[in-house]
Amino acid sequence: MADKGDIGWRVMAGAAAFAGGFVAKKAITMIWKKSTGKEPPTNPESPDVDLAEAVGWAVVMGVGMELARLLATRAVAHQYAKGTGELPAHLKTSA
Repeated sequence: MADKGDIGWRVMAGAAAFAGGFVAKKAITMIWKKSTGKEPPTNPESPDVDLAEAVGWAVVMGVGMELARLLATRAVAHQYAKGTGELPAHLKTSA
């Protein structure tokens, strides 16, 4: 069974990843509009969407969302370690 610290970490990390993803999607969409001059594809799987545009959107969105999740989780890990004095067990490195 998970201990109280582990549950606290999971809640914090989940909330941070959700918030980071939400902000990233808004930012990526805005940047896409500014750089291409049009809305991002709402359904990239549709054959009506140009393949290059669909692949571009998928790559930009995938990298952007994962980067946002990574940065948000790392920031929360830093704050968690500051508050508890140590990182969650699965983030500790054996150095």
